[in-house]
Amino acid sequence: MGDLSSVQKRIRDLAAEKDVIILAHNYQVPEIQDIADIVGDSLVLALKARNVTQSTILFCGVDFMAESAKALSPEKRVIHPVPDSQCPMAHMVDVEGLQSYREEHPGAPVVTYVNSTAEIKAHTDICCTSANAVKVVRSLKEDEIIFVPDSNLGAYVQSQVPGKKVHLWPGYCHVHNDITTDQILQAKKDHPDALVMVHPECRMDVIDLADKVASTEGMIRFSASSDGKEFIVGTEEGLVHRLEKEVPGKIFHRLETAVCPNMKKITLYDVLKALENMGPTVELDPEIIERNKAPLERMLAL
Repeated sequence: MGDLSSVQKRIRDLAAEKDVIILAHNYQVPEIQDIADIVGDSLVLALKARNVTQSTILFCGVDFMAESAKALSPEKRVIHPVPDSQCPMAHMVDVEGLQSYREEHPGAPVVTYVNSTAEIKAHTDICCTSANAVKVVRSLKEDEIIFVPDSNLGAYVQSQVPGKKVHLWPGYCHVHNDITTDQILQAKKDHPDALVMVHPECRMDVIDLADKVASTEGMIRFSASSDGKEFIVGTEEGLVHRLEKEVPGKIFHRLETAVCPNMKKITLYDVLKALENMGPTVELDPEIIERNKAPLERMLAL
């Protein structure tokens, strides 16, 4: 893991001593990414959480990610160092509203983005991530589907699956929704040789300016395989740290305003304290766990 600070070394020692695997999302601060066993997007981390051999998962990400890890590995202790590191979009949909929406569109299955609460996943037919949302919707036999909670990702899915009608819940990721065409055009003006990569949580007018639309893992694969030498990164700026580590020799340009304050809440000291105390832990009702597992497993089976 290269040169680590004394705090980082203490974290790694405690994790080994206490049989803890540390999972971190691509948007975490660099010093957190550098001490994680696995750094990835929601799909990679969900797959890893399902198959961990360690007795404890310490999850550096926002609340819904830690909940999904618990649902997929209910026998494991799951630690979320900062419980109020939450995803605002996940809380833009409520069960009562979703049930009313289902009544308006009878027979339409609910596809729920993993960026949602465990309670919402319990009322879902199948989950998806940004990496596999199009694949998930294509896999369904129904001609109409309900997509929650991200209307931007749902609109992108609709553009890729024109044979289906996608009913969009009016939620959004404020970080991606706030990326504008003016920002992208200015970045292209500043870096004329750079290819533009944007996340499908962005608005469609921004997506229309992209050379590549991809999840964060997709951006890593694209930049690594591309002949391009410079890239404008249209997602939360935390990904640039991993890009610079894993795709050396290429230049990555952040959008400086694309920062998720909730993803940045977890610090090294929070991780150290969580390992020392082996908490705070994620606790879910057994019925919620059972009802979360099915839509998550259906997604992973694809």
